[in-house]
Amino acid sequence: MLEDIEDGTAAATRLAEGAPLHSTLDVADPGDWLALEAAVREVASYRPEFLPGWEHSAPLPADLTELGDSRLALALCHRDGRIRQQALRQSVRYPVLLPLVVIRCTDWVEPVREEARRLLREALNVDCALGLAPFILRVGRRDRGTFGVDALGQILQQASHEQLAVLFADPDRTVRRFAYRLAIEGRRLRPAELARAAARDQDTVVQDLCATTALTALKDDDAYEDVLPPLLSARNPRVRSAGVTALRRAGQSGRAEPFLADRSALVRACARYVVRQHGGDPEAWYRQRCTAAVDPQLPAGAVIGLAECGNRADAGLLRPLLVHPAPGVRSRAVAGLRVLDCVDAKQLRPLLDDPAAGVVRETATALLPSAKELPADWLLERISTERPRHVRVGAFRLLDARGCIMALRAAVSLLEDADIKLRTWAAQSVQRWHPSPGGWWRGDAEVGELLDRSRHLLARSRDT
Repeated sequence: MLEDIEDGTAAATRLAEGAPLHSTLDVADPGDWLALEAAVREVASYRPEFLPGWEHSAPLPADLTELGDSRLALALCHRDGRIRQQALRQSVRYPVLLPLVVIRCTDWVEPVREEARRLLREALNVDCALGLAPFILRVGRRDRGTFGVDALGQILQQASHEQLAVLFADPDRTVRRFAYRLAIEGRRLRPAELARAAARDQDTVVQDLCATTALTALKDDDAYEDVLPPLLSARNPRVRSAGVTALRRAGQSGRAEPFLADRSALVRACARYVVRQHGGDPEAWYRQRCTAAVDPQLPAGAVIGLAECGNRADAGLLRPLLVHPAPGVRSRAVAGLRVLDCVDAKQLRPLLDDPAAGVVRETATALLPSAKELPADWLLERISTERPRHVRVGAFRLLDARGCIMALRAAVSLLEDADIKLRTWAAQSVQRWHPSPGGWWRGDAEVGELLDRSRHLLARSRDT
């Protein structure tokens, strides 16, 4: 793969020396063609001898028919528009050069551009379009690039479902988006197929496009049974939320209740809307489940869901969950207390030693506003190397938030830590450190010593 202009220049040089095209660049990689074209234009501006006899002021070659695909590729990128136009006429002998013809469809010289467009219209068929689609769409971002994209769309309207499926599975999300939009405009996919595509694809644009179209296209209530299952079981929360919202329209609002405890806040919000529209009471549902604090099957989503729609009085249901056996429930209980603005620093302190990293992370976040109220020595103990890494990170976050000498003392102690991330965070903390007003630190021996140990970082910070 040609990574940049230097790689492209090296490839162009090899082609000029007669190296075979296929061994010089990956002809299936759009980036290689673009790097080659950019390199030829760049190198020709300061090395006119790059293509001997083809300098801007020299006579044009009388005949390009003897050129092989390697040299013809260079001619298609040449700075002289007359050479590019001549090369286009010879390029029909080499289908492998079609990507460069696509580039010339955006040429700034009108005769070259029109010649390239004529050749592309003649050469493009469905099979060819399937292979060129990633490249045409990438070149389509350029000025005058819409011609190739429009031509691609017109040809692919003739593609079969099986042929379009190749583009649905393309690793390039731009290609998948284009293919699905084309299929939707032509009504080539049934709602159930669109629902499965929304559940399967990793791109949010494709997910939204397919899920929305699948639900909009439904006219028969019975068809929901083919569309809703893929949406409701999708890994992506945006797709699940579309399925949950559609339950009301399908007359199946009762099926939304289990999604009140979904792991996604978006899905939980949609489920609450559907349940309320059906006459249900999400708050009561959450309270009933969180009352059973010893239930080992209590879903973590129910805990944070209560905080999202409850009130401060519900903190009484969340506090017993701080010692629940499931780490997910404990972390969501901490997050819920933070959402309800009911954080008790003394009660949450023990959770900084929790064996679950997620619980410690949530606890540190919840305690940040109270960082100055926590015992400094107790926090300093928790950044020692004997502690688990997640405990050290949580404690250092709180020490850093305290500011003043405690933050500096903690950061300097970690400057040579074996953990590279902690070491980096500590260095950044030192560079951000500044004393509190009042001048108390002047003449303080410990502050002076700590600043001396981190002098190299402070100097670097001033330089930048």
